[in-house]
Amino acid sequence: MTTTRRGFLDSLAGTALAVGTTAATPAALAALALPPREFVGTDEGAAQGAWDTRWPARLTGRVKTVFDVPEVESGYGVWRASIWARQYEAVMAIPARDTSTALVIRHNAIILAMQQGFWDRYGIGKARAVTHPVTGAPTERNPALLGAADGVEPAQVAFALPEFIKRGGIALACDLALQDLVALIQEADKVSSAVATQQARDWLVPGVILQPSGVFAVLRAQQEGALYIRAS
Repeated sequence: MTTTRRGFLDSLAGTALAVGTTAATPAALAALALPPREFVGTDEGAAQGAWDTRWPARLTGRVKTVFDVPEVESGYGVWRASIWARQYEAVMAIPARDTSTALVIRHNAIILAMQQGFWDRYGIGKARAVTHPVTGAPTERNPALLGAADGVEPAQVAFALPEFIKRGGIALACDLALQDLVALIQEADKVSSAVATQQARDWLVPGVILQPSGVFAVLRAQQEGALYIRAS
């Protein structure tokens, strides 16, 4: 375990007790030429043929933040999006109901927005050399989805992406980055681009809202007064 990882885990324990730019890959650049797409992935889904742009209305309260997660980094960026509100409550006496968070998953980190079944089917953990956030060992598990059976403490389970969404966190995914996964599916399964695109969207973690790009999502959050944090 590195000093950085140990220090991060120590901060997690203390918290529990107390309470960019997108890579211009060929696939991503090609997506820029496409018109807005139909995608209804959440209860607040967009109208047919349009992006979901209603989520900024959920950025409310005294402290609004946007956590920019471009790298996998054992899923720490996702965890950090939950930690700060607990610290504000413990130190600043600002309750969770007075804070809100947008989490933008983009660039290399797009795999964190995908369900475990996607990771298993396409060998993502090994292919991307992903490491476990606690042990530092190679893992086949999506570190943003870890539960009690994966060797993390109960307080850390609460930082997982599904729990973040359940608490009202706004999870956003970059469509430009998703195009790399579309290409992966197309090559592995020998399917058309349209089929691979739909499959990639279906593999998104339930509740994640697809956006034209991660940069777009970050800028929209900042327009609503959210404080920017580079989380990974």
